[in-house]
Amino acid sequence: AADNLKADREIVLAAVTENGFAFEYAARHLKADRDFGLAAVTQNGFALLFLAHNLKADREIVLAAVTQDAKVLQYAAHHLKADREIVLAAVTQNGYAFEYAADELKADRDFVLAAVTQNGNALLHTFNNLKADREIVLAAVTQYAKALQYAAHH
Repeated sequence: AADNLKADREIVLAAVTENGFAFEYAARHLKADRDFGLAAVTQNGFALLFLAHNLKADREIVLAAVTQDAKVLQYAAHHLKADREIVLAAVTQNGYAFEYAADELKADRDFVLAAVTQNGNALLHTFNNLKADREIVLAAVTQYAKALQYAAHH
């Protein structure tokens, strides 16, 4: 498309709403625009992938993105992967997103208990000692019975 169309906010937002990966083709200045970036990830979390680096470290943008599509936690700045609210929002949306959480959260018993209570699939990506924790496994399988497959042996 012509460069002026790739810079047209209405056109780009319509494209991103349909498919977050369309943001790859947007004008560079839109990828660095905080307000536009927030609007884009609110429509499709995968737009986070193409935002300017500093916006991947913006807490509000990342929270909006993972709320829309949890898997984009993997594209967030490292320090936000240790943010309890962001990771819990992602895990609530999709338990498998716990894979991208910081190790300190995967090792935090209280946090893991909160995560598996929201989505039992989070048990898959917790540390093995917590996969053998009766209370954690019970919370996980109460939320999602098939999480039992991720429990560790004693």
